[in-house]
Amino acid sequence: MRERESSAGIFSTVVETAFLIGILIDGEDEREAEASLRELHGLADTMGLRVVGSDGVRVRSVNPRFLIGSGRAQEIAAAAQEVEADCLIFDRPLSPSQQRNWERSFGVCAIDREEVIIDIFAGRARTKEAALQAALARQEYSLPRLTRAWTHLSRQRGGSKATRDSGETQLESDRRIVLRKIARLKSEIAKVKEDRGLMRKRRRAVPVPSVSVIGYTNAGKSSLLNALSGADVLTEDRLFATLDPTSRRVAFDNGCEAIVTDTVGFIRNLPHKLIDAFRSTLEETLEADLLIHLIDASDPDWEAHVKITETVISEIISDAGGEAKPILKVFNKVDLCDEQTLSRLQLLEPNALFVSVKENRGREELKRRVAEELSALMPLKTVRIPYNDYGLAAQIRREGRIVNEAFDDNGVVLTAFIPNHLSINSEDQIVPSD
Repeated sequence: MRERESSAGIFSTVVETAFLIGILIDGEDEREAEASLRELHGLADTMGLRVVGSDGVRVRSVNPRFLIGSGRAQEIAAAAQEVEADCLIFDRPLSPSQQRNWERSFGVCAIDREEVIIDIFAGRARTKEAALQAALARQEYSLPRLTRAWTHLSRQRGGSKATRDSGETQLESDRRIVLRKIARLKSEIAKVKEDRGLMRKRRRAVPVPSVSVIGYTNAGKSSLLNALSGADVLTEDRLFATLDPTSRRVAFDNGCEAIVTDTVGFIRNLPHKLIDAFRSTLEETLEADLLIHLIDASDPDWEAHVKITETVISEIISDAGGEAKPILKVFNKVDLCDEQTLSRLQLLEPNALFVSVKENRGREELKRRVAEELSALMPLKTVRIPYNDYGLAAQIRREGRIVNEAFDDNGVVLTAFIPNHLSINSEDQIVPSD
């Protein structure tokens, strides 16, 4: 049984079962709508609800009162009542008035995909910034829905005896409270972002390459990080098991080391109010030298997942004025694929890797490929820097990684992982390997 607090935080109702409603508007892709409804089932499970039924509704256009026609609405309300569902969850956004109409007309709790995702974020955020972003999204979502949560909104709250007639409604007072909370949360988030920027600057001073694992939710990113680093990051077979970025140091066989970061997963129709939360947790990708795009090979909708992930990553990098990053595609969960499916994937994505983190298949090949990619960005070289050009040696120390250092009559001889953007101006500076 789940004690569910309303988005406004005023009352609680016991909610443990859900009835899902998918909406397909004429002209839209039916397969995509079905996939989205399946995904909503996973979100409800992550939220802690048991799905007791579902229905798909095809409409010509959105109905302003119930989102769907009134006759179809009555049928769904009756079906939900028959299976004793505590709430209806719509796979499309419900306006505040539509939510009120469902709850007042049929006496049933009605929420949408956006509220489900916000609830999951609020319950699973662990770092301060993720918790603040989730709280902000919840307050912004609740603001136009105050009349849905309060039953005492018509009462007047007067000031002094002399000004009692010029009091404000409870709704106006509560609206000011929510607006103050929103302003405070935005201020706190700005401060946390500033602190995170300073931490990132200090991290950049340590010359270790960085790798970010990106991908659709539940693709196995946390499991991959555990496999590469021997860490014990939380892993669950649920959507949004990880919301907060987790970083671990990983050593590779060629002597290269990297900071590998597990990022939050992507999802269809991400609520606008949570886009900033995603952007903040994904800013690590702006600093990464390499992106590992992890894909669930067993999911029939993997192509749509890839498109969603690539679109969001491209937008984040573009908005920040960053440069495109090298991406290594890795298909996970190949143990769940039959030979025909796996052969098709290998034909479609010949440059990708195919692994099973669960069965420890392909891990060493993945580590080798990651090491190769990083070595291409920061190859190991032995160079001689003349004493009169010692500033270059200092720059290599700051931005590369020194393996060995020696001095001779002509300058300092460095064996180091050197970023490609640090130009070695003369071939004479390259010391031939023995």
